[in-house]
Amino acid sequence: MRVSVIGGSVIDEAEAETATTLGRLLGQRGHTIVCGGLGGVMQAVCRGAVEAGGHTIGILPTDRRADANEYVDEAVATGLGHARNALVVMNGDAVIAVDGGGGTLSELGYASVYDRPTAGLGTHEAAHVEAVETPEEAVKYVEAAVNGSV
Repeated sequence: MRVSVIGGSVIDEAEAETATTLGRLLGQRGHTIVCGGLGGVMQAVCRGAVEAGGHTIGILPTDRRADANEYVDEAVATGLGHARNALVVMNGDAVIAVDGGGGTLSELGYASVYDRPTAGLGTHEAAHVEAVETPEEAVKYVEAAVNGSV
């Protein structure tokens, strides 16, 4: 399964640990991570996934694949700025949000529009976002939702 992981580009140490743990869990379970490819949550989740042998895809806002963080396996340059947020969500079967500001909020909107099951860890509240407390709960929720058992 592909999981779009969205979240803040500037995060603190606790949020980085949460995102790294999330990436590690997703990688261990054989899921591919789709993200925006830059820093913050995106870099931390990719780092965790790569450390666990997982695969990562970064859909970049810039027109240069070289702008991707060092843990992105496949970089997709778009030159679209924040408009690429729709592509990040569309290319996942489910979404997990960690923290985040306005960009994350727009991605959560796309998750609703494209009917993606969505788990949220300390992020914006919305009717379609299942608030969870841990990375483990987030992974379990999206797996169950995609498999039709939620």
